[in-house]
Amino acid sequence: MNLQQIGPELAIKWDDGQESFIAIEKLRRACPCAGCIGERDVMGTLHKGPDQPLTQKSFELKSLDLVGGYALQPVWADGHSSGLFSFEYLRRLGEAQA
Repeated sequence: MNLQQIGPELAIKWDDGQESFIAIEKLRRACPCAGCIGERDVMGTLHKGPDQPLTQKSFELKSLDLVGGYALQPVWADGHSSGLFSFEYLRRLGEAQA
């Protein structure tokens, strides 16, 4: 897999030759971390804190760190970095945008 930011998009070339282009803003808004989307307890109740306001820095990608062989962890200019984007989730985001 190869990836790079091209303007306002993250471009991913998958090992099978497919390509995905995901808008950086969409990537941030789709953050799967517990702080952004909440988390469920054993009874299925969703627990979520108040929404955090997003600023211009919220959509500025500083780096992408590889996590094991299964996910990417974006680091954003506003300091947010707790979202782990599995490759499967990234592929679905790219397909939804196409």
